[in-house]
Amino acid sequence: MDAEILSRIQFAFTISFHYIYPPLSIGLGLLLVVFEGMYLKTGNKVYEQITRFWIKIFSLIFGIGVATGIIMEFEFGTNWATYSKYVGDIFGSALAAEGIFAFALEAGFLGILIFGWNRVSPKVHFFSALMVFLGAMFSAIWIVVANSWQQTPAGYHIVGEGMNARAEITDFWAMVFNPSSVDRLIHVWIGAFLAGTFLVLSVNAFYILKKRHLEIAIPSFKIALVTATLFSLLQLLAGSRSAEGVAKNQPAKLATMEGHYDSSSKADMYLFGFVNNKEQKTTGIKIPGGLSFLLHGNFNEPVKGLNAFREDERPKQVNAVFQLYHLMIAIGMALIALTLYACIQWKRKKLFDQRWLMIVFVWSVLLPQVANQAGWFTAEMGRQPWVVYGLLKTSDALSKTVSANQVLFSLILFMLVYALLFVLFLYLLNKKIKHGPAEYGAKENIDEGTRRNNPVIQQKN
Repeated sequence: MDAEILSRIQFAFTISFHYIYPPLSIGLGLLLVVFEGMYLKTGNKVYEQITRFWIKIFSLIFGIGVATGIIMEFEFGTNWATYSKYVGDIFGSALAAEGIFAFALEAGFLGILIFGWNRVSPKVHFFSALMVFLGAMFSAIWIVVANSWQQTPAGYHIVGEGMNARAEITDFWAMVFNPSSVDRLIHVWIGAFLAGTFLVLSVNAFYILKKRHLEIAIPSFKIALVTATLFSLLQLLAGSRSAEGVAKNQPAKLATMEGHYDSSSKADMYLFGFVNNKEQKTTGIKIPGGLSFLLHGNFNEPVKGLNAFREDERPKQVNAVFQLYHLMIAIGMALIALTLYACIQWKRKKLFDQRWLMIVFVWSVLLPQVANQAGWFTAEMGRQPWVVYGLLKTSDALSKTVSANQVLFSLILFMLVYALLFVLFLYLLNKKIKHGPAEYGAKENIDEGTRRNNPVIQQKN
């Protein structure tokens, strides 16, 4: 493999591994605000114990996320020097804003969140939880803005020519609110909320199966289930909005996502299938004209296909993008079905009586993670061969002095180090989960007075 392919693999590997953790931080940050808000409002010690437990897990996730994210900053300079020079004025400003307005806010208040119990007032501690959550949210804003500018550039002009060309900001707010940034940001936020809430659902389903920490697990599960149901449904709307934006701003990507080639014909919507790029043919279970109807309100309206674009200006891995996109959608629909079914069983007071359902929730923590990864791979692979859409090709963005052997050697080292970090993360996470909330002062059995005053404990369903 040449340096370009290896560099793409290396960056995809490092950023995919890193992206396991930020969504968990954002989603778990939201629930920390809810849990501690419930404690502040009710004074119920159960919610304090829930908050203390999840703060410890949040801090572990935050630490591993920081450690795995640093390396990507260096890759811009080592493997993608031409790209860094071209977009440095724009991408650099967004990354600087993330460090100043997001990471500093999150990291600064995290110390109060972890060590502030019994040192600051409950309201100040709740405020720190809110600031940590907002810091994580702001971090996502600037990263998505930077990436969205590469998808739909705006608010810039090009200075210089050839190898000396670079993009400069002419309108900062046009750059921030480029045509795809808002829709993509909402899509990313909701995906992160689902990742965090399904982690909470998974852990508490495990406790419920083992009949441990029920005073903690049952109210936590119910709160997380309501949150997961809400955002699973909202993601359907956000995903649809994002796809509409792709259709408008990146028609070649949309055609790749749907395996659509002929611009003179209607576009079918495939539930699943296979794309033969060599024969330019897609087979599978489909809704005839479904995509045409979604985009134009007419089942027979033609949709721009891949043949409308030059072969060197459209993605080569059409089937891979098609499969990843449909995997993301399939998981999204599965999450909606799972959470709605669980809510129905809750209403029937049978939620915790079905062992198989709790087992499904234990393993469901993987689904939002896979969907988030599939969505980002769809976005990035579907943008090819452009690294900045319509302006800079990936093949032109490489560093000119880095060899394939150097990239391969560093890739192997990164894989080894990241594997060790992942094993460490799983070990520590498993240790905290198995030990449970009791490590932080929770009692296996809440006293009878607390039980009588807590309706969520009186009836497990």
